[in-house]
Formats: sequence, C-alpha cells, structure tokens
Amino acid sequence: MHEIDYKVFGDAMQFVEIELDPNEAAVGEPGAMMYMEDGIELETIFGDGSQQNSGLLGSLLGAGKRFLGGASLFTTIYHNRSAEKKRVAFAAHVPGKIIPVHLAEVGGELIAQKDSFLCAARGVNIGIAFNKKIGVGFFGGEGFIMEKLSGDGWVFLNSGGNIYERVLAPGELLRVDAGCLVAIQPSVNFDVQYIGNVKSALFSGEGLFFVALRGPGKIWLQSLPFSRMADRIVNASRSGKGRDEGNLLGKLFQSDE
Repeated sequence: MHEIDYKVFGDAMQFVEIELDPNEAAVGEPGAMMYMEDGIELETIFGDGSQQNSGLLGSLLGAGKRFLGGASLFTTIYHNRSAEKKRVAFAAHVPGKIIPVHLAEVGGELIAQKDSFLCAARGVNIGIAFNKKIGVGFFGGEGFIMEKLSGDGWVFLNSGGNIYERVLAPGELLRVDAGCLVAIQPSVNFDVQYIGNVKSALFSGEGLFFVALRGPGKIWLQSLPFSRMADRIVNASRSGKGRDEGNLLGKLFQSDE
C-alpha cells in the first residue's frame, strides 16, 4: 500500500488528492480530510496504522509514541473498499505548501517537526525522534521531540509560506530559525547555537538561539512558521480593537465621542 498516485492542488492554501486502488488505504491526521468519494470507508484507530498486525500492544505503543511527540493518539484510515479507483483529499491547515516526500528515495526515514505531518500511504510508521543533546530540548524553540517518519511510501507534510529545499554537503553548516525547520534526513546533525552576544539576542528579534544544521543530507525549510504568523496576529489585535485604531484620524474621531 506504499505506492499511491496523488495530485497537489492550489497555491496559497493547498490540498492533496490521493487516488486509491481497490483495497488500498491512506492514513491522515484527524480533521485533515477535505473530501472522499463513495466507496471509501473511514476508520479511526490508535496509533498510525502501521501496527495493524501487531495486536493491542502494538497499537498502544504506536499511540504512545504519537502522544509523546505532541500529536493526537488517533489517526484515521481511509480504505477503498470498492472495486474501482477512488479519491480522498487532505487539506493543509496553514497557508503554505504541501511537501510530498517518497521515503524510499530519501533513505527510508525522515525527521520532521511535530505538527508537520498531514497524511501518508498506510504502512508508514509515525514515531518520535529524541534529540540527545539537552541544549536542543531547553533552547530549541520548537522542542527536542520531533516526529520520525519511516517506511518506503509517500508522506505529505504541511509547511507555512514557501518551501526551500537544500542538500547540505558533508560538514556544511547552515543556521536557521527553529520555527523554519520542517524536516531533515537523519544524516543531518541537529544542534542549537547561541546567537552570539546579549545585544543581538535582545534586539535582533531572532531570539537567543539558532538551530545549526550540519550535513550531509537534505533539509526542508518553511518561510512562514505558523507560530510567527500567530504572534503577528496577536500583536495586531492588541494594538487596537476598532478598524480605525492605529491611524491618527480614527483616534481624533474616537476622542470626540
């Protein structure tokens, strides 16, 4: 069930449509489904569905891994029970791009930021990846627990804004904002570095630490982390309640009321 056909639609708010052969299935995050054709059955299960033959204990272990990674205990299986090809679509939850990754082409494993997983072919294992360096846990911004996606099928990731893909050469170093990181190959070393001095840390707006990525391996970055967009919305809402607040004329009229 790891070979599926798909098509990504849209620009700013994308969705992916997956074509399922008879008896083929896909797995998605709860609430991600946009539509599904008649003949597809929906089933919500513990874990990620990759432990379907391992009984209750395997399901509980899978659910526990997802819980520790900050994801839901449940995933939803979309199974084509008809005798014809059927389609199911999943929508991104943030303005940006959907990243299709064929795990077989990247070594069978991917380390992804939590909440970036959207959907996948059934059989892809969705676990957790702990970073052993304690500095990443305390200062990494997004946490030291990330999702580990393994298998040989297709996975689809959420990202905010535009996507930047890059292959780092052995020993090549790139410093990025923690929120801009979407996914890396396991061969990429992931660490946290201090920004350099107190003045820069306090007034640059970039926080106290960078994420340092050292090759070899491929990385995926996003230009608009959801946390950054949410902060801008919150700050804008705090600056004024009315539509005219923020301009001098609006304030003058309000003072006369």
